[in-house]
Amino acid sequence: MDYGYGIKMNSDSAHPIYVTQPDLPPLDEFIPYLQQIWQSKRLTNSGPFHDRFEALLCDYLNVEHISLFANGTLALVTALQALRITGEVITTPYTFVASSHALLWNGITPVFVDVEPDTFNLDPEKIEAAITSQTTAIMPVHCYGSPCGVERIEAIADIYGLRVLYDAAHAFGVKHNGQSLLNYGDMSVLSFHATKVFNTFEGGAIVCPDKKTKQRIDYLKNFGFADEVTVIAAGINGKMSEFNAALGVLQLQYIDKALAKRKQIDNDYREWLKAVQGIKCGLATPQNYAYFPILVEPDYPLTRDALYQKLKDHRVYVRRYFYPLVSSFPMYRGLLSSRPENLPVAVELAQKVICLPIYPDLSRDEIEFIVSLIASF
Repeated sequence: MDYGYGIKMNSDSAHPIYVTQPDLPPLDEFIPYLQQIWQSKRLTNSGPFHDRFEALLCDYLNVEHISLFANGTLALVTALQALRITGEVITTPYTFVASSHALLWNGITPVFVDVEPDTFNLDPEKIEAAITSQTTAIMPVHCYGSPCGVERIEAIADIYGLRVLYDAAHAFGVKHNGQSLLNYGDMSVLSFHATKVFNTFEGGAIVCPDKKTKQRIDYLKNFGFADEVTVIAAGINGKMSEFNAALGVLQLQYIDKALAKRKQIDNDYREWLKAVQGIKCGLATPQNYAYFPILVEPDYPLTRDALYQKLKDHRVYVRRYFYPLVSSFPMYRGLLSSRPENLPVAVELAQKVICLPIYPDLSRDEIEFIVSLIASF
């Protein structure tokens, strides 16, 4: 049967379609970089590719100081250490578990606050009610790359003397009011995981405002060593390797092209999903097209989970980002702020959202196939 998109829906996809797929540069262009690493025998500890990648990233992202890490979670754990955050931190339940896990690893208690229905981000108007004498910071997440209400959040932080650490794992290249979104707050943390808009296989980074802070971060990610015989803190091994940094240098040459492809995919989904009753596109104004969330509303013929399973049956592997909520996992369930009645918007979104496949190599035929499936159900 043809559902009006030019695709016959009487069989499954010819191959599995996953929610994302890493964008990689031509292998023949990466080999010379590997040869340089083999010749230099510098594999880690701030080698030439590492330092070059940091400088190029600062230029591309329009930030002053950046410190590379082996992954985004280590960067988040270290950022909390560098800011000397303790006690309680106000954060969102609508995120990947790494956000809150980084707090627990630092002995910090997360205090979950509900999110906004349109942005999926921490609701600034609900932050003040959650502040106690133990609160030392706010850790919002730019969910799906959509900017948080940074001005309101930082105004609250200023009034109460709180730090602001942004989990910007989804927000590579995103701007706000004409400047990099990463320049807001005391620090921002990026992820370069294979599933992200920009990847270095594995990797992450901390963006910070001044040279002194960067120096402390660089000490902390190298076991706390300030020099050969001086250890200034209980640091960690969070350094990015030369291999990952070299890939990052090459990836920067292709990121704009990748973002353009993602934008076209986003446009196609929006145009073709208009006619599907009960399906609402989740982000009104995406910037880096990192994700394509849809909301499965009550007037759609299937429940969200039934649609998820039907797509999976046809080898289209979408994801329910973010379900279950972080606050529902065993290590957080006992917190007062984790009670579902305190998080009604996040609970509702977690029951409605499906993220559809989006990555540069996703073909137009595959997009039509996915949309036709959704329409056929």
